[in-house]
Amino acid sequence: MPSSNSSASSSAASTKPSACDMQKPHVSSEPECPKTSPSLPGQKSVTSRHPQTTAACSVPVLNCETIENKIRKSIQHRWKGILKACKEKDVGKLGEIPVSDFLDIAEKFNLNLSEGEINQITTKYDLKKNGRFAYCDFLQNCVLLLKPQESPLLQKVIIQKPQNLMSPGPQTPSFSRAMLRIQPQVLHCWRPMKRTFKSYDESHTGLLHIADFRQVLHDYHIDVTEEELFHILEYYDKNLSSKISYNDFLQAFIQ
Repeated sequence: MPSSNSSASSSAASTKPSACDMQKPHVSSEPECPKTSPSLPGQKSVTSRHPQTTAACSVPVLNCETIENKIRKSIQHRWKGILKACKEKDVGKLGEIPVSDFLDIAEKFNLNLSEGEINQITTKYDLKKNGRFAYCDFLQNCVLLLKPQESPLLQKVIIQKPQNLMSPGPQTPSFSRAMLRIQPQVLHCWRPMKRTFKSYDESHTGLLHIADFRQVLHDYHIDVTEEELFHILEYYDKNLSSKISYNDFLQAFIQ
């Protein structure tokens, strides 16, 4: 039968390595012949670039804590100007700008970063590996202290740890914007505010009910919207206990 002969010939062609040489000269058999492909110059250039691509995708996340601590004080006094300059470059409001634009802003505000420090910072905050700098995350880490550090930046400032350890929630952009907005006001009156927090905390647990927490903020003319309060509680009250650690809240601003 013709069909059986064709299937037999095709199976024979697939099992015999020399079958590639038996095809017509004008038909290119190079993709179907794995043994001859390594000898092609074009194939060599493709395989030589492949290891570099895989290595670039496995770049570890850099720890720039030393660099961030170095410029933290400088940024705390001018972060609003830096944020405004970054937003002007961020036309699409994506929270990121080209690295070249950030370098110009860093030079404008005299951050005094060496070439090596710039390379580390820009590599860390190139979150999408697309050559753009996530300035919102950068400013959040330099202005707010949301993660505890082994060595406090100011040894004189002692914030009592709550009896119940906090289980932080997600650091959303809305949460960061709310915290950055009230940061100057909290820094201005955090010491008396801490004493007021303690006066409401009769059980000395380090935790306050949400209504009391908001009342203290209101007493010091720090008014947050319902949306801002929601995002703050989403971070500080992850387990929905209706209580917030005022020590952890203050610690985010005191550096």
